[in-house]
Order: sequence, then C-alpha cells, then structure tokens
Amino acid sequence: MKKSYMLAIWLSSTSLLLSAQNVQVKVHTDQPANQINKHIYGHFAEHLGRGVYGGLYVGDTSSIPNTDGVRNDVIDALKDLKIPNLRWPGGCFADSYHWKDAVGPKDQRLATENMAWGNVCEDNGFGTHEFLDLCEQLGAEAYLATNMNSGTVREAVDWVQYVNHANGTSYLTTDLREENGRATPWNVKFWGIGNESWDCGGNMDVDHYTDLYKQYATAMTSYSNTEGLFRVAVGPGWDDYHWTVEVMKQIPLKRLEGLSIHHYAVLEWSNKGSSYDFTDDQYFSTMKKAWFMDEFITENSKIMDQYDPENKVALVVDEWGGWYAPIPEKGQLYQQNTMRDAMIAGLTLNVFNNHSDRVRMANLAQTVNVLQAVILTEEEKMILTPTYHVMKMYAVHQDATLIPVSFDSPEYHKGEDQIPALSISASETDGKLSVSMVNMDLDKGYALKLDLSGYEFDTIKGQIIESEDIRDHNTFDQPRKVITTEFKDFKSKKGSTIVSLPAFSVMMLQFD
Repeated sequence: MKKSYMLAIWLSSTSLLLSAQNVQVKVHTDQPANQINKHIYGHFAEHLGRGVYGGLYVGDTSSIPNTDGVRNDVIDALKDLKIPNLRWPGGCFADSYHWKDAVGPKDQRLATENMAWGNVCEDNGFGTHEFLDLCEQLGAEAYLATNMNSGTVREAVDWVQYVNHANGTSYLTTDLREENGRATPWNVKFWGIGNESWDCGGNMDVDHYTDLYKQYATAMTSYSNTEGLFRVAVGPGWDDYHWTVEVMKQIPLKRLEGLSIHHYAVLEWSNKGSSYDFTDDQYFSTMKKAWFMDEFITENSKIMDQYDPENKVALVVDEWGGWYAPIPEKGQLYQQNTMRDAMIAGLTLNVFNNHSDRVRMANLAQTVNVLQAVILTEEEKMILTPTYHVMKMYAVHQDATLIPVSFDSPEYHKGEDQIPALSISASETDGKLSVSMVNMDLDKGYALKLDLSGYEFDTIKGQIIESEDIRDHNTFDQPRKVITTEFKDFKSKKGSTIVSLPAFSVMMLQFD
C-alpha cells in the first residue's frame, strides 16, 4: 500500500451528506481474509428461448457479424465483463441432452426436441465444439452439465474423454474429435453431475441421487488426469437441508469438489409478477427473497463444515437471479432488466464475496435473453442491462483478498416487515482497496462513514449505478438509460471517508 495520503476532498453537495442518516462502517484493512474466487462471477447459458439460438448463436451464414456463428458484439461484451466461466447446456435442458447428436458436420447432426422448454426442435448447430471454442475466445473456463436423467455413465465418460484426452487414446472419442476438426483437447475442468435431480433431473430422492453420483464421479475419473476434474454434486433448490446432510454424509470427499445450490428471487412461483411494471411492495418482496441467499448459504455452510471441516468442498451457486413473468413475444423466459435487478445483483455478489471462504463458484441465470440476462438482443441490435453494469463494476473483486467489514445496517421497512437496507463488501488487490455498496431503500439515502484507520491512499475513485425510478431499464431505443457513471459525492480526511449513498443505488469506491 502506498505511504502517502491524499489531500481532503470536499464535495459541493455537502448538504446531502449532512441530511442523510449516518451509518458507521468499519473496514478491517488489518484483517485480510481469504481470496474471493473469480469463479463466483460466472455465467450460465441454457438452450432455452433465445438464450443460445438467436442470442449467442446466429449461425455462420447470418448477416449479423459473427465468428463461427457466435455474435461478435456478444463476444466483445462478455470479454469486457471478464467472465471467468460459462455453464452449459443447462439447466433442465441438460437432463435430455445427448452430446453426440451435436458434433460432426452440421448437416449430419441429429436434431433435438427441447423437452424441457416448449418441445421446440433444435438442429444442434451449436454443440460441444461451438461452445468450447466460444469459451476459448472469451478466455473463460467451461462448466459442462452431464445428463444423469436420460443419459448413461458411458455417455458421460465418453464426453470427458472427447474433450480432455490426448489424441489416439480412443477411436470413439479422441480420434473422432480430430475427425470433427479439433486435434488438441480443451481440458474442461468443471463438471456438474446431474442437474436439479430432485425435480426435472429425475425426481430422485437423495439416496438414489447419491448412489448414482458416486457411480458417475468414479467412472468419469478412472484414468490418469494430471489436474483432475472439479465434480459438482446437486444440492438443494430450497431450504431442504436434509438433502445437503445426506449428500455430504454419503459421498466420499475424494469424489466431491463442489456442492451446488439454486436460489431465485421470485415473488411466488404461481404469480411471478412483471419484470418492469411492478409495485413498490413487489419490489420489497423481491429484495426480501434476494436477501434469503445469505441465510441459505449460511445454513448449507454449517452442514458442510460438519462433514468437511477442512473446507475442501466448494459451495457452488450455479443458478441465481431474479425470475419474473416472461414477455412471450420476445421468447421463453425473456424478461426486462431494471434497476431492481441491479439491486439483486449488487446484493447477491456482496453476499458471495462475504461468504467466499465456502462459496467459490456461482453462475448468474442467464447470459443472453433469458431471466436476469446481462445482454438482450433483437435481430442486429444488442443492449447491455443494468445487471451487466453491476457485474462489470464488481469485476475488481475477482481473485482479490476479502477485507471484512462490520456495520449495523438501518432497516428498510414496508408495513410491519423489514429487511437490511444496506449491503457492503470489500477487497484488496495490488495495493487497491475496493468497497462495493448497495442501498436497497426506495426512500432514503444514507451517509456512510467508512473507517479506514491504518490504510493510506493517494486517490479515491467512485462509480455509481442509479436512476430516477426503480423500474427504469434500457431499451433498444434508449440503450443507455441505466449505466455506470462517475461518483464524487464523498469527502475524506485521515482515517475515514464519508460517502452519500443515494436511495436504490449500487456504488463502488476504489482507494489507491
């Protein structure tokens, strides 16, 4: 850290700082903790609606500029986001996906009925080669979901061999891969063994699932593999902690690298509400569901600690985000992305950061045109959503050292119900301290006094995502209505910085 100290910065809007409720925040720069794994900032692309076809992939004959069929503007946007990993092909789609149908010459591939999402017919133009080549372009690691529901152990083993083995080891796999145009292996590390096996992945009970998991996990790694696979078992999608207990109890730790959980901020599964035309009460309820992520991780981590006291197994939140009623004419599970989603993203990523001793991978659902997407497309047009801007702002936390923070959050009230109004996380890398803050309160701004005792810096840079209305969002006619802007509404003196955090906003301060 630098030893010189910046001169005090005084803002013209001091009246805002004085009028807002004060919150004391201690940033424990003298207590660096664990590393925030970059894979917490992963993404998810399922064959669903226009997520892959018409979103990521338009085909190499499209007039839309593309590389091997994948949109160039989407590639560039995801590169700028520094996405560390991408999960594919599902989701529930993976539970009926047979990878061998989608390799080889495209005019010879076997078409697939998407049984999970609308029974639409897909020509399998986007398969293993296209996906893994895309990950290489992005500099992201692939996270493949195996088909444990309608597939076989042999099918999963062949897939591992096809993408990871050197040439000449098996005609059915590596020689076939070379015939299909790829000589060198991709070396895929992350593998999900099953998906939501308690529901669309087979409606299994936990004992049946763990028996199958052990069979798959053993067979998939029964060969010399210098780095080994990172195998992720299916965990619960709600507070079914018995499932977590049995998975951790029954599966040997040598066969288990990760346990997944899924959680969506959804009003009610039977009445999800609009993604852009919602009430203040609905906003509050959605944020309460988003806050449950903290409790969900805490309770699952407690169980994992009992069976894995050395913290070897990662908690993998490989589906998360806001889920609302779709806009049918735009495609299945297509929804708008408003300032509410920026709040969900900022809060959830702070929760992941603060639990990064156990949470070491996560995947936002989903990348393009589906659920809480970071990108929306319409023919040749593309827009970046408020969630995209939050993810880009928070990229500074990837692989940084967690710096603990402590504070008493004011409560955000709605009737007799309440939730914490503020969420904060901090990290340090290369002598720079980054503090990310979210104020979920629709009505109040807060003056945060950051106690940085012992930390010396020269400059402060601020960024903020805010808007006039919580329902504001970007459209193809107004693609920059919600963006990241520079923030200067703070003042600093030795040992502390006071920052004015407006209502429903996401902010990042960086001290260098």
